[in-house]
Amino acid sequence: MPNIPPPYDRPAAGPPVTYELEIKRSRFIAWVARAEDEAQARELVDAARAAFPDARHHCSAFIVDGGATHPIERSSDDGEPSGTAGTPMLDVLRGSGMRDVAAVVTRYFGGIKLGAGGLVHAYSNAAAGATELVPRVRRRVRELSTVSLPHAEAGRVESELRRAGIDVVAIDYAAAARYTLAFDPGEAARVDAVVAAATHGAAQARSAGHDWVEVGVEVDVEVDVEVDGDR
Repeated sequence: MPNIPPPYDRPAAGPPVTYELEIKRSRFIAWVARAEDEAQARELVDAARAAFPDARHHCSAFIVDGGATHPIERSSDDGEPSGTAGTPMLDVLRGSGMRDVAAVVTRYFGGIKLGAGGLVHAYSNAAAGATELVPRVRRRVRELSTVSLPHAEAGRVESELRRAGIDVVAIDYAAAARYTLAFDPGEAARVDAVVAAATHGAAQARSAGHDWVEVGVEVDVEVDVEVDGDR
């Protein structure tokens, strides 16, 4: 299978993760969520505007991939001084190692100016605080096979497949239990052998092509979210 795109991490599907900072009476409310394309990223911005319609700024950044060779990156300062909000937020997303990710930081102005350096620090730390909390999945191209098993044998065979490092990504219970298996490219022969051994030759894995598959990952992310109020 030539030209396999490299794997990458992205936020797990679900509602936005939120994080809030208050600096010199200004509130910074960050949302971070999955965005698989530009339209979804802009929907997150629209949702923040709708949730906080009286806020002065809704700054944003996103990186969308969708399996592309070159991810699309965008950012917006939304009225803040140029380079003090969107770009620092984009730098946080880049540093997270994730793609298909969007961030919005809404600011309620507290009446005290923070200066350019203070704004960069505040927007960076608000975005980082939310990004740190985001549950992640790893997305990668994997080969797929299907195997049909009698219901009485399905649980035992599934356990043996998982012990062998073969992921079961879908199960269809009908007249028989139909399992969709995912594994790294080039491992079809090993999967065939594991299925044959687990079923004593009674079942055979059949190729189902390849597709993007998500698996959960645990990432130890440490982000400094302390803000120097004097900046």
